[in-house]
Amino acid sequence: VQLVESGGGTVQAGGSLRLSCAASGFTFSNYAMSWVRQAPGKGAEWVSGIMSGGVPKNYADSVKGRFTISRDDAKNTLYLQMNSLKPDDTAVYYCAAGSMWNRPRAQYMYWGQGTQVTVSS
Repeated sequence: VQLVESGGGTVQAGGSLRLSCAASGFTFSNYAMSWVRQAPGKGAEWVSGIMSGGVPKNYADSVKGRFTISRDDAKNTLYLQMNSLKPDDTAVYYCAAGSMWNRPRAQYMYWGQGTQVTVSS
């Protein structure tokens, strides 16, 4: 089983990034998925989730209206479109399989290695 995130980088405040998470080794379409982030010195923060089939979707209040989660089951890939980025969005972003809700890390079945997002002011 693998979840491989990509698309991170450094962007100025107000900019955009699109993260991808390529899944393999399990039936991706059957799983709810989430994006979770962890900033330096802070605990993990659930960002967004999406049910198998693509609906419903859910977002943390801190990103609602700026981030959009989506999935392409034909490509076994999860996405996170991030617009109007803020310095507070700086974190390592992880994709996780098994739930679309805010859960302790141990309650997700699979977890990626993360991709760094840095937003400069």
